[in-house]
Amino acid sequence: MTRTKENSIYRDGLEKCPANYAPLTPIDFLYRSAAVYPDRPAVIDGNRTVTWSQLLGRCKQLASALIQRGCGQEQTVSIIAPNSLAIYEAHFAVPMAGAVLNTINTRLDATTLTYIFEHAETGVLLVDQSLTGVVHEALCGLSDSRRSEMLLVEIDAGLSPDPSRPPLEALDYESLLHEGNREAELPQVEDEWDAISLNYTSGTTGNPKGVVYHHRGAYLNALSNLVGWQMPHHAVYLWTLPMFHCNGWCFPWSLAAIAGTSVCLRTIDAPSIYNAIADQQVTHFCGAPIIMNMLVNANASEKRAFEHSVEMMTAAAPPPASILKAMAKEGFRVTHVYGLTETYGPAVICSWKPEWNALDDAEQASRNSRQGVRYHALAGLDVMDTETMTPVVHNAEEMGETLFRGNIVMKGYLKDPIASEKAFAGGWFHSGDLGVIEPDGYLKLKDRSKDIIISGGENISSIEVEDCLYKHPAVLEAAVVAQPDEYWGETPCAFVGLKATAEVTEQEIIDFCRENLAHFKCPKSVVFGELPKTSTGKIQKFKLREIVLGTRD
Repeated sequence: MTRTKENSIYRDGLEKCPANYAPLTPIDFLYRSAAVYPDRPAVIDGNRTVTWSQLLGRCKQLASALIQRGCGQEQTVSIIAPNSLAIYEAHFAVPMAGAVLNTINTRLDATTLTYIFEHAETGVLLVDQSLTGVVHEALCGLSDSRRSEMLLVEIDAGLSPDPSRPPLEALDYESLLHEGNREAELPQVEDEWDAISLNYTSGTTGNPKGVVYHHRGAYLNALSNLVGWQMPHHAVYLWTLPMFHCNGWCFPWSLAAIAGTSVCLRTIDAPSIYNAIADQQVTHFCGAPIIMNMLVNANASEKRAFEHSVEMMTAAAPPPASILKAMAKEGFRVTHVYGLTETYGPAVICSWKPEWNALDDAEQASRNSRQGVRYHALAGLDVMDTETMTPVVHNAEEMGETLFRGNIVMKGYLKDPIASEKAFAGGWFHSGDLGVIEPDGYLKLKDRSKDIIISGGENISSIEVEDCLYKHPAVLEAAVVAQPDEYWGETPCAFVGLKATAEVTEQEIIDFCRENLAHFKCPKSVVFGELPKTSTGKIQKFKLREIVLGTRD
């Protein structure tokens, strides 16, 4: 007899019930660590240490206080703060209240902040004391109705009063907590598809888009971080990656799952990082390639010796093989990941294979500079010709768009169904990133679709040219964009930041590239100087394009 779903023997009496099913939510990780490891340190913020039991109590206080203030189911709670105890607490307390957490980039201008507050319909705004100036300016741009409905809360950063700073007339953060009850019965998550957080894209081509995450995705990606990175219980994690960026790549929730310790770092520089590693015995941290540059190029007086192993996870632009090799010599083991705001942060990882240990340093670094394979919680990853939705051949040559599918892809863009539909065309999330699949199945990005340089009909990968530039001993950072050319259509223009005391001419840089690349791929001009970056260390190529096109001073 042929069985169907309707007459299956595995249907009757085997229904979902409270005994065998609970919605997935990363809030559960906090409850578990507080019960099992109550006295272990959860967060170290300057001179303050909070244990897991204390953290749970504070989060329950904040959640119940928000509810008492009328902030509940799927209302937006925004926070603008550097890495600190408060923003870590918000990752649990806000969803515990049934609300949606909106972590905001601390380097945004007032106009963009005003847009976000309006678009997100922010009901509660938590502001670190160090950022009240720009927030005050942003609030002045709000409609009267939005401003009157917003509860403003200031987080005391221990700063000396600044008489030039306009008062926010805000409630004190600790006072808000004291309104709450650490024994309160809080609402349970009933649907794992409910929104847990809202993150805004960089908005380099218009207003930023609001990317919505759900509890299920946050839970699964938090665990994928642990499995993919082989992260042990009680890891000591240094916050160099901003928690506002993709909810810290879901690591606030990952650390709760393993009762790890979060070491908050407000000042991101080489001495602060080395001191934290040595003094707090940091075992793990994340960051953009700029952090690696900072560490390997630090002078002797800025470094501290450490004898334990330190793991670093990096994303953004593919790290040059030369930088990966230098990091290994400094005692850091680097894991390369790739993802987007729309995929909860990292969703692809360059999983290391033991047989690669036998390769020489240069070849190991080359393997590790690839993006890799799908995260454990990602259902599908492929590179396709999006005209035909046909996967490319795994030959490291045929290029297509990188596509994602599964539980760690966003719910969609807030209030923008047209953009969501476009992003999900064909049943896949379209990243806009161009890449190839190598014969072993590993993804290697070639460029953003908008960053490919087409010169005389030939495609030039800006990433390939940048990787060559990073091999020059004088180069600290590099980015390549297209510049108009009357004959070729476009040619590469290189923007280069030099290491301290290094001296090199434009022609020497061009000659170096000609020695290592096909001549048509080499930059025709080189611009020296510091490169513009986002708060997460990504080089802002759109600003470089403006310079090339003469549309920016």
